[in-house]
Amino acid sequence: MAHYYSRLLSSLWIVLIICMMNIDVGNGLSSDYYERTCPEAEVVVAEVVRAASLADQTVPAGLLRMHFHDCFIRGCDASVLLDSKKNSGEKNGPPNLSLHSFFVIDDAKKAVEAMCPGVVSCADILAFAARDAVVAAGGPYWDVPKGRKDGRVSKASETLQLPGPAFNISQLYISFSQRGLSMEDLVALSGGHTIGFSHCSSFESRLHNFNASNDVD
Repeated sequence: MAHYYSRLLSSLWIVLIICMMNIDVGNGLSSDYYERTCPEAEVVVAEVVRAASLADQTVPAGLLRMHFHDCFIRGCDASVLLDSKKNSGEKNGPPNLSLHSFFVIDDAKKAVEAMCPGVVSCADILAFAARDAVVAAGGPYWDVPKGRKDGRVSKASETLQLPGPAFNISQLYISFSQRGLSMEDLVALSGGHTIGFSHCSSFESRLHNFNASNDVD
């Protein structure tokens, strides 16, 4: 039975990543994009993520969630990392106020820049880090296609496009289909939430809200 659930979990992770690739940014991604310009980039990022995960067990979930919140808005362009003078960027949007572990990406970027200045995009570093976070949490390893470009537009207002915790299945389907994702993708991405935890504020209203006119949880 344990072996079955282990295989099921691995399958969910794989489908999850395929779905994330469907909402990625740019064409021409390749596995050997940095082979000549910065071949050790992934190794460096993996070490930073591993060290941070050992020091803080909440890091893997934080990085995976950050990557999803980045990809769902404008594609995987690292726009969620951008700081704004007027707190008007994605980082400051209501759904993203609870994002954390930005320091891991900062540390990884500094380490990569020291080795290969101006070569590896923040978008790729975040994608590497999300993969390495899954590995740190006991999930499978996969090859991350490379060559994403960093976005320069980041709007807090657009974070309201993220699927909310109170969405029903119809609302979720509309939200995902607007990004070219199918019902199967929706199920895979929802099932991929296998690390981290939920905040009580996201579902406490449903705990005692049971009657004939409300959906059953």
